[in-house]
Parts: sequence; structure tokens; C-alpha cells
Amino acid sequence: MKKTWQDYGREWLDTLVVAISVAMAFRAYFYEPFKIPTGSMQETLWGYHTEANVEKGTWDAFPLSILKWAWTGSRTVDWKAPVSGTVRCQPRNDGFATVQVGTSAQTWSIPTDACHELHGKFVRAGETFWKGSITTGDFIFVNRWKWNLWQPKDGDVMIFSTTGIDRLPQGTHYIKRMKARPGESYVLEHPVEGRPTEVKMGKDEYFACGDNFNNSFDSRYWGTVPRANLRGEGAFVFWPFNGWRIIR
Repeated sequence: MKKTWQDYGREWLDTLVVAISVAMAFRAYFYEPFKIPTGSMQETLWGYHTEANVEKGTWDAFPLSILKWAWTGSRTVDWKAPVSGTVRCQPRNDGFATVQVGTSAQTWSIPTDACHELHGKFVRAGETFWKGSITTGDFIFVNRWKWNLWQPKDGDVMIFSTTGIDRLPQGTHYIKRMKARPGESYVLEHPVEGRPTEVKMGKDEYFACGDNFNNSFDSRYWGTVPRANLRGEGAFVFWPFNGWRIIR
């Protein structure tokens, strides 16, 4: 019998359902994508970051700018003030700050590392208030199966849920380096003033610190990570394309 368009539609729908099911299973049990939002793990992993005073070049003109962004994750901007006034930066919890100038309702988003020199700056209408390169944070795959077969070890790059951990935003995930496991003691390499310089892990407790100690809100401030919160180990960076690498 000759197939009807309904027959073809059902075949495509079946294929789509199977593909989605395989992708969801792969994500849930094998490798899950994760975006690095901040700079707490630099230089190992990069969040959104900027380089000021970078001039636009040939690759910043459309459509070459799309290829540049796909390969490097970066774009070059030259932002001009719509009105005269003071630049205001309002930090968010995603590694970015919302920028406004004077009384204008127009907003821009910029990584927080650029706000120190920008906030409070007075500019005139039409004047460039910030120009430079904005680079997207690394996108990585998280190994979800490894810790089902082997125990985590000190030095692993760990991704964990913040649910139930005091002083952390709930329902999100953090990425840090594992410094101590259950039953271990850890002498802090970079202690925080007024807090313990050595810690002892209890049952199913892990100590997590960012590689960028000067810019990391980690276990030194809010305590340990329960075993049940561990999501997996950082495996490799898959984007930007020029940054492919295994995470060490």
C-alpha cells in the first residue's frame, strides 16, 4: 500500500521520540552539559570575562562575527551612552551586572569583572563608556557515571547541588575542586580571616574550594558538601571550540 503523509508523520514522530529519549538518558546517566558562569575556577575553567579597550577588527563585522563567536566564544563591543550621566552597575547572581547610564532606561549586560572600573564613571551623550571583548564562559560535560564505580578523590573537579546547603542559593549547582573527603583533615592553603585554618570531615562530607581563591565563595565560608549533593566530575570542555580540553 502507498504510504500517506500520516504514515510518514508517525515515522518521524517515532524517530524524534526515540532520539529525545536517548539524549535525556545520556544526559541523566552519562554526560551532562554544564556552563561555567563565574571566575571562581580560573585558570582551570573560565566563566564570563572581559578584556577592556579591545578595538573591533575584520572578524567583528557581520557575518564573520558569528564565526568568531562560534570558534572563540568572544565578541567585541563599543557601547555609547544614550544620555549624559553616571554609569551604574547592578550585580546579579549569574556572573553578570546590569548596566545603566544616567536616566536612560536602556540596559546592557556585562561580566562583573568589568564593573570595578565602570561603576560611577560619568559620561556624556554619545561617548563610549565601555569597549572591549566579552568572552563566554566554558561549557563542559560532567561525568555522571564515574563516581558510581570509583570513589571521588582529592583534587577532582566536583559539580554539586546547592540544595539544603545554608548560605547558598537553592536549586542551582556549583563547581569547585575537592580538597578533602569523609574522615580526612585539611589544612587550608588560603584560610579566611576569623575562620578555622584546619577542618575535619565528618561522614559523607566533602570540602570544596575554587582554584581562584581570591574570587571564590566556597566551603571556607559556608561549610561542607554532603555526599548526596554530588552531581559528578568535570570531564572536558566542549565549547568554545578553540578551548577543547580535558579538565585536570
